Amino acid sequence: QVQLVETGGGLVQAGDSLRLSCAASGRTFSFYAMAWFRQAPEKEREFVASITRTGDSTIYTDSVKGRFTISRDNAKNTLYLQMNSLKPEDTAVYYCAAGAFPTTSRRSWGSWGQGTQVTVSS
Repeated sequence: QVQLVETGGGLVQAGDSLRLSCAASGRTFSFYAMAWFRQAPEKEREFVASITRTGDSTIYTDSVKGRFTISRDNAKNTLYLQMNSLKPEDTAVYYCAAGAFPTTSRRSWGSWGQGTQVTVSS
């Protein structure tokens, strides 16, 4: 199983940018599709974006399209989420996940990181 560690969260103002990173270890990173999910207080964990093993295809939830970009560097075993034009409603704990297929379903992802907090003030 792959181990995942997210970094890069923090407190920012609306309109600012952040880049999250997810470092993978333990298994071959390029074997996995990858995704970002987020969970706001008292809400379900929701899909944000996913990327295929090779990085040639991505999927985004509608609320982040045009603002967030998911990418990966298989040579560095790292997944990224570039977040621009942040809004207070983006406030959540962000988790990276590894799985066999880049689906939007939370139940399809077998490995999860511990999460990193992103707080956007208005």
